Formats: sequence, structure tokens, C-alpha cells
Amino acid sequence: MDSPIWAALEAAERSAVDSLIQQDHRIAAVARIREAFPVGSRPALYDTLDVVAERYRELGQRFERYPTHPLDLVTLVEKVDALPGRTVAIEALWDGDTDGWYVDLIALTDDPATEHRLAMIRHGSDMRLFNGTVPPWPEAQEAETIGRALAEQFAVPFHFASPDQPDFDAPRWRTTTSSV
Repeated sequence: MDSPIWAALEAAERSAVDSLIQQDHRIAAVARIREAFPVGSRPALYDTLDVVAERYRELGQRFERYPTHPLDLVTLVEKVDALPGRTVAIEALWDGDTDGWYVDLIALTDDPATEHRLAMIRHGSDMRLFNGTVPPWPEAQEAETIGRALAEQFAVPFHFASPDQPDFDAPRWRTTTSSV
């Protein structure tokens, strides 16, 4: 590896960073590299991300997240059946992290009112925004299809307030209905 940042790290630090990468702890690896340097001479965040991405490649790992596997209705039905309380709705919600947007599929139950994450649906990183491959958002399409089918299985409403674009502030099912 030709990076001066990597070359400046002690062997023990390089080993610790590689160990974090092998566990797919990308952010922890970035933090470990930056913290190995004195405060005034820490490498820039993006330069450090470049080093971590290169280490991923050299260690034979993929830096970009893999899409989640397609959801299986039978497995989701079993998950919902195992939940405490009565299922009152199935909801799809946008969320995001350092890799980009994804959709959570949630079962809402009563007594007490609780949310249960059934699955996370991700079909790529936010690089898709820059190369023009979204919209449509395939994770939203999958969430809509499987969410509706799951809701039908339990004869409950399905709610996805923002299927066309990511939106943290989209209205939630419990706030749009007075049935619970």
C-alpha cells in the first residue's frame, strides 16, 4: 500500500486496523487510524476513508455494502407470529447510515404499543444518487410489495408514507390514524 498515512502507522496499529476491517467495522477502523496521530496532525477524514477502502480491497473484502437478500414472506410471517401482543399494522420506514439509504420493515403491536424491526432492505449505496440509477428506489419497491403481502396475511393496514423518495420526516402510521 502506497499511502503515507498507512506507512506512518506502527505495525501494531496497522494490525488493529486490519482486524477491525476483517470484522467489517469500517467506522471504527477510520477512527483507529485518525486517533493514532497527534491531534494537530491527524489525517483528513476523506483521506482516512480512502486508506480504509484500499485496505478493504487489499484484504479481499468489499468496501461497498452488498444488497440485502430478497425478503421471504414465509419467514416474515413466522417473525410476526412470534411477536408479543397483537399486530396492528405493518410499516415501511426510510432510514440511513454512513452507507446510504435503506428501508426498515416494521411490525407495530399493541399492549403495549411497540415497534418490531422485521427486516432492513438495502439495494446499494448513495453512490446511486450521483450516477443517476435512483429513483426508482428498488428497496422501496421491495418494501411495498412484501409489506403489503405481509399486511394482507394478518389483515392489518400497510403504511409507507414516502415510497418514492427517502424521507426521515414522513408521517408515521400511529400519528396518521386514531385506531390505536
